[in-house]
Amino acid sequence: MASEYSLTNVLERFYRNQLALEAALMELTLWAEQQNALDLGTNVRGALQTIGENAGHIKQGLARLRGADLS
Repeated sequence: MASEYSLTNVLERFYRNQLALEAALMELTLWAEQQNALDLGTNVRGALQTIGENAGHIKQGLARLRGADLS
């Protein structure tokens, strides 16, 4: 049970939360754009791009941590 709360597992859950929030923001962005809130859509898409770029780094870091077996 201790490994359930290992650094790697906790960071993996943060990563999954980030992906879920990204998906939710995208849904809200699409809705806002349908309501002609185009400036809002543009701003949120910029933030989503940053989230997506960071997700790649997080995923690579998690893979390295898993390889190092830091429990």
